[in-house]
Amino acid sequence: MDRVAGQPVRTAHHSPGTVTPGSSVEAARLLATVYHRLLQTYGPQGWWPAESPFEIVVGAILVQHTTWRNAERAIAALKGAGVLTPPAIAALDPAALAALIRPAGFYRTKARKLQTFARYLLARYGGDLEALLAQPTETLRRELLSLYGIGPETADTLLLYAAGRPVFVVDRYTLRLLARLGLAVGARPAAVQALCQAVLPPDPALYNEYHALIVRHSVVRCQARPRCHGCPLADLCPSAGENTPGPVHGTGGEMSARLAQ
Repeated sequence: MDRVAGQPVRTAHHSPGTVTPGSSVEAARLLATVYHRLLQTYGPQGWWPAESPFEIVVGAILVQHTTWRNAERAIAALKGAGVLTPPAIAALDPAALAALIRPAGFYRTKARKLQTFARYLLARYGGDLEALLAQPTETLRRELLSLYGIGPETADTLLLYAAGRPVFVVDRYTLRLLARLGLAVGARPAAVQALCQAVLPPDPALYNEYHALIVRHSVVRCQARPRCHGCPLADLCPSAGENTPGPVHGTGGEMSARLAQ
């Protein structure tokens, strides 16, 4: 039996035409093999790098459309100013907040997003993020999606990393890797997520590590122009060798949620 993180993978039915291969048994085996290969290659990623769930929320908003390194600079500025709390962010002058998070880009828009979240949290939950995150998963997802600046990917990121729910994050890196492996060619993100959650054990720690490994692999190899030479997944990948520029040197370094090219 195929296992992931010591737990057996599952089989489940999925709608025709949404994902390939046609058997969930094949999908389960492929996903299990990919996980073990990536973990062996890159090791545990230790993601998400934050000191609190609220910092995860802030980071998930700041990293939109930029690199994690830029988001980190903005977070450091908020910490340095002593304003990385819901009340402080809610009370800041919008221009002052935008200036602090300028390194993250789109700083005026992101300032509005941060203040929308902070003010909602204060008004609805008295600033208690744990109370918000304690909602049932589907209720919490709908509530997050109702807020300005939080789309499906950011909502799922918060469900997994901040709330610890077994929600598999499907971003452009997940879609690109699984499509190249022949598992999700032309599939919608929701269909890919449904398949992954149907065949993988419902373990937040596993989903956390798996997503982090996919992004790390996207940083190092499975970029828009893939670097297939020496790829640990090459023998599994129908796309291996297509438009690849050659060997990769130096695969170490930090994992970033937005560093892939």
